[in-house]
Amino acid sequence: MSESPLVLLIEDDPYIQKLCAIFLKDENYPILQAANGKDALTLFNSRRPDIILLDLGLPDIDGMELIQLFRQHSQAPIIVISARTEESEKIRALDLGADDYMSKPFHTGELMARIRVAQRRLAAREAPQPRGEVFTCGSLTVDFSKELVCVGGQPVHLTPIEYRLLRLLIQNQGKVLTHNYIQSQIWGADEQADAKNLRVFMANLRRKLESDGSGRRYLLTEVGIGYRFADR
Repeated sequence: MSESPLVLLIEDDPYIQKLCAIFLKDENYPILQAANGKDALTLFNSRRPDIILLDLGLPDIDGMELIQLFRQHSQAPIIVISARTEESEKIRALDLGADDYMSKPFHTGELMARIRVAQRRLAAREAPQPRGEVFTCGSLTVDFSKELVCVGGQPVHLTPIEYRLLRLLIQNQGKVLTHNYIQSQIWGADEQADAKNLRVFMANLRRKLESDGSGRRYLLTEVGIGYRFADR
């Protein structure tokens, strides 16, 4: 992506909206702003933004519903920025299709880092994709050429970050990957997600892959070190 992506900022707190807008404009990102769900949908449908920054606690439409509506028509990265800190809320947002989740209060530097990660993801999505191979382990099948994940023959929806985590672990099957290594590979060498968010992504990925009743575990935790994909 040669030009800066168009960012849709959906935030009802005027102070936070103004602060985010200033930093985005300083970094030369074109920006659309909405303070409620209705205006957000109008801008989304008319302008088709490349990246969406979404507060969940809007006055008219809950942010979770907006994620579902956006995902019906677009795969644009959605970064949730919310005062809801419960792990269940994070998991639900990611399940519905959000790509990332930041809890308020947050540092603007971290927000810009997350946006740059989303921008790199957009560029990678537009690049030609080489043909891959099909990986099978137990009831899990991953077709890398189609980016299709199945458990017991049934397709499983993964968010972009969940898919990248799974691919990284499979490519290093049996090898322990440290938290820092995973963060550098997924979020960038100079831009790291916090450990709690990584745990949320891994827990969500585990639940999707290991809940078929087979008892098979694919994603193993090495306490205090990181994660590894189980040997065959």
